[in-house]
Amino acid sequence: MPVTPTYPGVYVEEIPSGVRTITGVATSITAFIGRALRGPTDEPILLNNYGEYERIFGGLWNDSTMSFAVRDFYNNGGSQAVIVRLHKEGTEATLKAGKESETTIDLVAANPGVWGNKLRARVDRTFPKSITDQETDTAEQLFNLYIRDGETEEVETFLKVSAKYGHPRQVDKVLENQSNLVRYSGRITADIPIPTPNNDPLEGDLWSDANSNKVETQGEDGSAITQAEFIDNKETAKKGLYALENTDLFNLLCIPPYNDDNNIDSGLIDAALGYCLKRRAMMIIDSPSEWIDKNTAKQGIDDSEQVGSVSTNGAIFFPRLMMPNPLKENQIEEFAACGAIAGVFARTDASRGVWKAPAGLEAVLKGVTGLSVPLTDPENGELNPKGINCLRVMPPAGRIVWGSRTREGDDMLASEWKYIPVRRLALYLEETLYRNTQWAVFEPNDEPLWSQLRLNIGAFMQNLFLLHQVADLPRGYLPERRAGLVRHCTPDDQLGEACQRPGDRKGQTPKRRQDAQ
Repeated sequence: MPVTPTYPGVYVEEIPSGVRTITGVATSITAFIGRALRGPTDEPILLNNYGEYERIFGGLWNDSTMSFAVRDFYNNGGSQAVIVRLHKEGTEATLKAGKESETTIDLVAANPGVWGNKLRARVDRTFPKSITDQETDTAEQLFNLYIRDGETEEVETFLKVSAKYGHPRQVDKVLENQSNLVRYSGRITADIPIPTPNNDPLEGDLWSDANSNKVETQGEDGSAITQAEFIDNKETAKKGLYALENTDLFNLLCIPPYNDDNNIDSGLIDAALGYCLKRRAMMIIDSPSEWIDKNTAKQGIDDSEQVGSVSTNGAIFFPRLMMPNPLKENQIEEFAACGAIAGVFARTDASRGVWKAPAGLEAVLKGVTGLSVPLTDPENGELNPKGINCLRVMPPAGRIVWGSRTREGDDMLASEWKYIPVRRLALYLEETLYRNTQWAVFEPNDEPLWSQLRLNIGAFMQNLFLLHQVADLPRGYLPERRAGLVRHCTPDDQLGEACQRPGDRKGQTPKRRQDAQ
């Protein structure tokens, strides 16, 4: 802070340096949207490993293509995923806590699904003597509640809860804030009778005994989701696709096939691509199930009814993957490729950087036993110029990603965003600079501000140049970094970058060298 001299002497003042270090954002946080066996609905949940998915969303489920995609994501090197569970006409199981035929309280499963049918509840009023002595006036209003999930054998314990309205441990509030399994059915607005204990000593398994409250109304998983569960009247409520508004950042979007044809509706693809453009993310699109060979793929890529509109923020991959299904005695089945490819994106980002094309001999698809449509080099040569990224089998590498073009990758379009790494690097720069220059808002628009922006952004861009994320240009030449930056918002006051393009068609004609005379 400024120093006010008041006496003869030496004063020390710290002068701000103007350095505000710019830190790059994450590049491979992947959002998955679809059905799951259990878990919160229309709420984005950030996960760091597949074990968390199993614990929260129930793991693999034959009716959930998303569950297999998330597994493939982590198997192929993914690190962080955002999961949004959707359902259609699913219902929650209900049960009572307390001694049957006497006083009970009504409970309901925390979210829809058959999983809730294995819930059990027990009540007791056993407290330490010290608690009873200290709370003589309120001990009669307290009880202990135990909830058990029969699937995971997890037991939630809630001690000293009360059915008295306004009590600090009011049971509906406690369950709402602390339980992952149940909620109180309704809300307590007046004192209600406390449930009768049903925790008497019994022989055998305490939870399987008849005195352990069982589900009264069965929960249901509902039917297959449709496009409506993703986008119809969902934006304002921030549900479906737009539940991602409640998460801070995601870079990749995967919507595994969900409809009866094992595809994604083109209307949803268009909506998702538009949303990715807004959020500076990229959508990985699975090829339609109708693409059974090179010809159907070549014709279908121009059909917006199959693959949606052309976009810089999407990429389509063909064909689909063949893998064993552990839920069906490891029978080989066809699976969507988006999860595994997102994992390859994440693995490449971690090892090489976002500027590296997530393709090549090192872009191996782990856990994949085959491809639904084997492709040859000539067939690949017909699909690649159309912007279709092919998955190939190349010994000894195995199953690999062999394409890196966006949905604007058709040679006829001559787009500057033809290549995935170029587009993703631009999105990375935009998001990083957007987040790291918010401090400049409302600052005086004069030379000190401009110099700070030049200093900080210039240092960040120079670091990218040294890491070869931008083109290898002569030293001292920072791509289109012009002084001024924001001075008058003219074309001369801009920040730019020159990206390296991946070479997906390389060739060299040998020439005879003439010896010097």
